[in-house]
Amino acid sequence: MGLNETPSGERVHIGFFGRRNAGKSSLVNAVTGQDLVIVSDVKGTTTDPVHKAMELLPLGPVLIIDTPGIDDEGALGELRVRKAKQILNKTDVAVLVVDAVAGKSEADEELIRLFQEKSVAFIVAYNKSDLLSHIPAQTSDIYVSAKNKTNIENLKERIATLSATEEPKLRIVGDLINPSDFVVLVVPIDKAAPKGRLILPQQQTIRDILEADAAAVVVKEYELRETLEHLGKKPKLVITDSQVFAKVSADTPQDIFLTSFSILFARYKGFLLQAVQGVKTLDALQEGERILIAEGCTHHRQCDDIGTVKLPRWIKNYASKQIDFAFTSGVEFPDDLSPYRLVVHCGGCMVNEREMRYRQKCAEDQDVAFTNYGTIIAHIQGILRRSITIFPHILAELEE
Repeated sequence: MGLNETPSGERVHIGFFGRRNAGKSSLVNAVTGQDLVIVSDVKGTTTDPVHKAMELLPLGPVLIIDTPGIDDEGALGELRVRKAKQILNKTDVAVLVVDAVAGKSEADEELIRLFQEKSVAFIVAYNKSDLLSHIPAQTSDIYVSAKNKTNIENLKERIATLSATEEPKLRIVGDLINPSDFVVLVVPIDKAAPKGRLILPQQQTIRDILEADAAAVVVKEYELRETLEHLGKKPKLVITDSQVFAKVSADTPQDIFLTSFSILFARYKGFLLQAVQGVKTLDALQEGERILIAEGCTHHRQCDDIGTVKLPRWIKNYASKQIDFAFTSGVEFPDDLSPYRLVVHCGGCMVNEREMRYRQKCAEDQDVAFTNYGTIIAHIQGILRRSITIFPHILAELEE
């Protein structure tokens, strides 16, 4: 996968925030070297967040987000402001764009407080510096001009420095295997599978296995048993799509580690422990309680869709109670989770780590259990313990 194909969840998310007419969109265009956003002297030209995945040197793959003015007015303005604040939940580095002539306003100060509250690294960039008679000599902020391209490279360097302070990410699977190990991946090819390609978690997992100097063997679910018999070497690990968990578990000898792509991604995104703790709620559900099923991306729904059809059916059969379900997808995720007893999230391959942490923290703060597809499917099918045996500290939590 080339850099230009890096999934959005793996890119550094850079958000540009500020008041209307501070020059956010002009500065985005200057930083990217492209006319990504329409610019105008009319206040409020940017009405919705604009996302653009691209290469930005010296950072590499990034997702640039231009947001509506934080001081927008009226009912529609309030919606735009709320949307801009939601963008902070997945922002790695925020650029507060201030009109250098007008100076900081209370709206700008409110944004800074919000950055600090959400622990988002940020830079204050005073735009339109070409209109100033002099620039303060001693300041930690940066003065730029989108019009004259003044200090744009300096701004990019500062963004790169802040993004580099992020803690190194976990591997998907590479830290669980050794060079020359075999890893068998079970990938069903059915009507729900994308035509002509593998889904993103499968692609990323294969890449991580190869980077660990191990071998990836990819099979369909009904080929697994014969493959294991003729492989000639016991694999270190079998990784399966959660929808065929039960069959794969039955066909995989007990002395071989088994898990799912979804469980691996819960660990990769930093919430596997919470997912294992949260799934216990399934055994205590009461009649009429509500479950939110959340997906990080939007896609065409199949007639037997995993999130909206299969999971509700499996959960109802397991609980033997009438359970109500709600569904969200993409960037939409409710701030108020109090109506729900449990949130069941997808693997989150299209959601960056900050956004996933935010969603998990929203549930934690409101005392709502949080788990994911792979974990709850393994629990329903009675194989959760086996599915997390490769993670001893997580297994210990399950057995408490």
